[in-house]
Amino acid sequence: MFCKTTSAGYLANHCARLFVLAFAARIQPFGLVAGQFPVLLELWDTDGLTQKELVERTDVEQATMANTLARMERDGLIRRTPHPSDRRAQLVWLSDRAKMIKDPVISAAIEQNDIALGRLSDAEQELFIALLRRVVDTLRAERPRARERQELENTAKGHPG
Repeated sequence: MFCKTTSAGYLANHCARLFVLAFAARIQPFGLVAGQFPVLLELWDTDGLTQKELVERTDVEQATMANTLARMERDGLIRRTPHPSDRRAQLVWLSDRAKMIKDPVISAAIEQNDIALGRLSDAEQELFIALLRRVVDTLRAERPRARERQELENTAKGHPG
């Protein structure tokens, strides 16, 4: 029987929603929404990625990434340039504004993490983070198999890929 108080998926989703609500309030003064943060983290780490690379690094769907990047470009957080060797691709670059807000936005994320994990001991926090990483790694490894199963089901129902 399903019970939301013992369901890892339900609890992880609920926890993520609460994190997003609190974090969104912290970064709103910088003109950001929470969905832009993973993109900014990747570009702060490696500027000049393609949209495909951002999709792969953040585990966000292609359509969602396209919408996020369009909003970020509109808001002056990124700019796009043609890829030097792939005419179909564009490189995504941080604007000066996005570079300038890095430190306060990272500080806001650290503060939010500190609040959320504040009732856990240092050892519990380390264990919690380690376990989350293992779950993420497991789910990432499962994604290609889940897509294959979905494609097989669609084919069996007569719906192409």
